[in-house]
Amino acid sequence: MTDSAADPTRKNAPDRARGAAFPPADFHPAFAARQGDAAGARLAVIAIVFIILLPILALAYQATGDSAGVWPHLISYVLPSSVTTTLILLAGVGLGTLAIGTVTAWLVSRYRFPLSGVFSWALVLPLATPTYLVAYTWVEFSDYTGPVQGLVRALFGYSSSRDYWFPDIRSTGGAIFLLSLVLFPYVYLPARLTFLAQGHSMLDVARVLGAGPFKLFFRVALPAARPAVAVGMLLALMETLNDIGAVEYLGVRTVTFSVFDTWLNRSSLAGAAQLSLALLAFVVLLTVAERHLRRQQAYFEPRQSTHGYEPQALSGWRGLAAMLVCLAPIAAGFAVPVFEMVASTLAHPAQLTRGQLLSASLNSVAVACGTAIVCVATAFVLIQAKRLSLSPVIRWLTSMTAFGYAVPGTVLAIGVLTAFTAFDNQVSALWQSLTGERSGLLLSGSMAIVIFACSVRFLAMATGNIEAGYARLTPNLAAASRALGRTATQTVMQVELPILTKTLALAGLLVLVETMKELSATLLLRPFNFDTLATYVYTQASRALFEQAAFAALLIVLIGLVPVYVLTRIFISGHLVGARRKKNTDPAGSVVKDF
Repeated sequence: MTDSAADPTRKNAPDRARGAAFPPADFHPAFAARQGDAAGARLAVIAIVFIILLPILALAYQATGDSAGVWPHLISYVLPSSVTTTLILLAGVGLGTLAIGTVTAWLVSRYRFPLSGVFSWALVLPLATPTYLVAYTWVEFSDYTGPVQGLVRALFGYSSSRDYWFPDIRSTGGAIFLLSLVLFPYVYLPARLTFLAQGHSMLDVARVLGAGPFKLFFRVALPAARPAVAVGMLLALMETLNDIGAVEYLGVRTVTFSVFDTWLNRSSLAGAAQLSLALLAFVVLLTVAERHLRRQQAYFEPRQSTHGYEPQALSGWRGLAAMLVCLAPIAAGFAVPVFEMVASTLAHPAQLTRGQLLSASLNSVAVACGTAIVCVATAFVLIQAKRLSLSPVIRWLTSMTAFGYAVPGTVLAIGVLTAFTAFDNQVSALWQSLTGERSGLLLSGSMAIVIFACSVRFLAMATGNIEAGYARLTPNLAAASRALGRTATQTVMQVELPILTKTLALAGLLVLVETMKELSATLLLRPFNFDTLATYVYTQASRALFEQAAFAALLIVLIGLVPVYVLTRIFISGHLVGARRKKNTDPAGSVVKDF
């Protein structure tokens, strides 16, 4: 073996002299012999990135078409109100998730009060309830015939709705209230991890200097947690922009709904694509702004353990108030929807035997399993290519695959449909030239298009989890395997892959669950007479028959409890917090990346 082969970094000595980081931090010397395969890895990455970005390219192409004069109507009657409503909704949900997430995280992290241990994991439960299900159930719960208004009439002797005022949940304010109840765990999780990671000596010094409980939170703890909170708020805002089921049902006309309406009700795919590009530009701007702000905010955490820190006990009315503050979002964001679903299921047991429910369940499982397999396999290939390559371009392209998660499902659906329809038309034209007959739509009218869209959207989730699994493997493992005579491929397949089996299963499971809950893209791309659980519930709710699909909604929530359980075991229990804190100064990065 030559010296250059023994030391794969020697050929990069001039680059190191110029200050370049060679090799990258996660490059493994044991894989140096595989540099001959790096060309194949580069081609694989380029092909995957092109396929993932193809819907966006198709969307841009579709936007150049004729919008059939729809823009004068949009500018005059649609966009002013929808843009205003969207900004109000984003501002309200941002403030709502910030307030609920940070306050509850601070209480369960720094104080001990009745049920505080239960609240530490129960505050994640609202993540199991998709936004559209919360909207459906709260409309049923707060309706004139629901239990809330029935109790009001019984207590005060009212006989009709004209005798009293009751807030209308079908409004922008109602949408802000409901979306905040579902999405606040995105802020709660990173905020709680940050509060736990903050050295208690810093807080003790603030107390000695005269800071009371409120000043301690607002002037010391919360500013230090801003990078983590910013990431959580960004995710909540992304989910708000992606939502279509809840806002439509609540009568809130956002820009996302305007895209949906322009496409389906005004029959202008080009106009919807143009509007989608504007929405996508706003999403990119939001992402870039968040990253810029987070880059400007640096905070340093002392290398000390929080072991031995004893939360401050709250008793009397303070303990009761803290308990009620933590209980309220759990009750409103999880308990009320589940109660309404169970009550509707018991009131209409015939829905349990409907063939439509069984068909929708099987379709959901098929789409979710297909998406999970595609995402895990693709993420594994991308990560191996990233580990092989010293090229910063390839590593940058690999990071581009996470962009799909930021694209709203409605926008993604238009791009996917445009790309697949163009492909099907080309294949059909070719087949006609050969046989004289048209082949028809091959992919656009199949389940494959739904799986593709969901794979583009949730690939980042699989990639983040698998990368986190690799981060816990010591580089010496691959080096020892190579020293014992295994090739690089054998090292991956025989040594690393068996160790990462649980990580791959976890990544696939999280993708599977998120696909089961996905509504926006599935609703627009599904074949005719093809329903998943999400679209089945949506269809029944659109007909004012949500109670007939309550059991299907309950199944979605029960499946959604799986990632909640995983998050509780991994993050709230703190098994991985210490290891990641040593590697990453931003605790939110790991949470968001893995989730």
